Parts: sequence; structure tokens; C-alpha cells
Amino acid sequence: MAREQFGICAEPNLHGSYLLFNALDDKNAFIRTALSRLPALFEDYGDQFSEANLTGVIAIGANYWDEFYPQARPKHLSAFPAMNSDDRLAPASSVDIYIELRSDRADVNHIVSSKVCQLLADSVELIEHIQAFRFLDGRDLTGFVDGTENPQGMRRREVALVKEADDAEFSSGSYLHTQRYQHNLTLWNSLQNKEQEDVYGRTKLDNIEYESEDKPLTAHTKRTSLKDEQGNAIEIVRQSMPYGDMKRQGLFFVSYCHSPKPFEIMLKSMIHGDDHGNVDHLLKYTQAETGAAFFAPSLSFLATLEDK
Repeated sequence: MAREQFGICAEPNLHGSYLLFNALDDKNAFIRTALSRLPALFEDYGDQFSEANLTGVIAIGANYWDEFYPQARPKHLSAFPAMNSDDRLAPASSVDIYIELRSDRADVNHIVSSKVCQLLADSVELIEHIQAFRFLDGRDLTGFVDGTENPQGMRRREVALVKEADDAEFSSGSYLHTQRYQHNLTLWNSLQNKEQEDVYGRTKLDNIEYESEDKPLTAHTKRTSLKDEQGNAIEIVRQSMPYGDMKRQGLFFVSYCHSPKPFEIMLKSMIHGDDHGNVDHLLKYTQAETGAAFFAPSLSFLATLEDK
């Protein structure tokens, strides 16, 4: 049975390091070998700094997959679903390789990030490096708890991982979407506390979701807490973290799922809204500047890459 990459369903950490690369021409064989060796590197440093609770995830971009591994493709892997409506944007970015490192020590993240870049060497171009952090008790920089709707316990695996029956060759892998949001905190902080709570559809301090009848149709929770035709909750596993300095602040959004469809449904609900034009009012205060789709294959799959 295939083993999943442990970072996909891991519990939150204090620090995150997100590395996004593009592959250089004629380097695919080198890249496959390098990526096959990364899980062992993560394990070695995880043992060396056991108190840091280091986890890592390796994922391949949807637009790069066929070049990277032409023998087969995850059944539902598709390009990032770019969307726009009025001033609400969800742009797509060109990213070939995604490496996610999370731990409880920023220095460990830095060490392992450096080793990743050394291993990939001149086969790739590093196009973005986001250093993220846990804010207070797991809050976004807007002050609201992030990831409240995340599935818990074993349910995380059910939501995040591809099942053997659905796609045997890529079982225990996960469809991954990322977006880097930049917040307009000056505008956000000009709102009164109750106005902010209405934008989210939950209270700020104690994180209590509004009753359904009290929730504005434009609330973020209304636009993202969705159900399918059978009345079942549409779920993803979020591993997002805030990032920023004194010049720019935001959220690096990360979602994992057994299918790309739930993310696309949620994004469409935010950007295009419902049949009555109710869209996500949180997007008045934050803007997605990047967007990319990946597949994070199982550890078992990664182990075979060196021989391909």
C-alpha cells in the first residue's frame, strides 16, 4: 500500500517555508533523481532536530507533469482554474515544482531549504520563497482564526488523499492548490469589529460561527462552507500560514484534497458568487497575486523516480 507524504495531513507548525521552482530545459532526469532523494533528506533532518517536528511535501505542477513523468498522469490533474469577475481575481502562475517545509524552528526550515536548493542545484530556477509563521493562536493577520473548517483526525486523510479505488497508480497522493494573498490591512483595520465579523460570518475573539439565519450571504464562511447535491460538506485540508514584513502582509493559502473539484467549487463561489450575485466580501480586503495547481504523489511513487 502506498504511503502518503506526511506533511499533507500533519498538524500545524510554528514556521513554514514554501519554495516554488521552475525547471530548466533538459534537466528532467536530474530533477527526478533529486526529488526522489528529498524524503530521506527530510527524515534525516527530522531525526537530527526531533523537537522541531519537521515535515515536508514535494509536488509537481499540473503544467509540468507530462514533461516530468510522461508515462502516466493523475486522473484529475488540471491547470489552476484562473477566474476573474469585476475586481475579484484568481490569477494563474507558472510553477513547476513546489516544496513545502514546516517545523517549529525557523532555523531548521532555513537549513533544510538550503539543502533542497543545493540538491536541485542548477536544474531549476527558484521563482518564489515564502517564509511564513504561526500568528497568535493560529490566526490570519486579519485577526480571525484560520482553518476552522479543517477536518480533524483520520478524516483529514479521507479528505486529502486519493483512494486506491479511484486512481490506483496515484493512490495516497493529493491534489494541491496554492495562492499567495496580499492583504490591505490598512483598509481592513478601518472597519469596526462587528463589520469585520460580518465579513467573515463568525466572531473574532472567540471564533464562534454565526447562526445560519444571521450570516450575511456575502460572508466568507457562507461562500466557502458549501454542500454537494447530497447535502454532504465539501471539504479540503488547509495548510495555510500568514507571511509578511512591514511592507507587505498576507496569507499563503495551501489546500490538499483527493480531487481538485472541491477547491474549484469554493473558489468559484468566492469569485463569481451565487445566482443572486452574492460574492465573498473578504476579497475587498485581500487580493490573490498567484495561483498554482500541483499533485503531491505518494512516498512510494517518489521512491521510484530515480529509476525512470
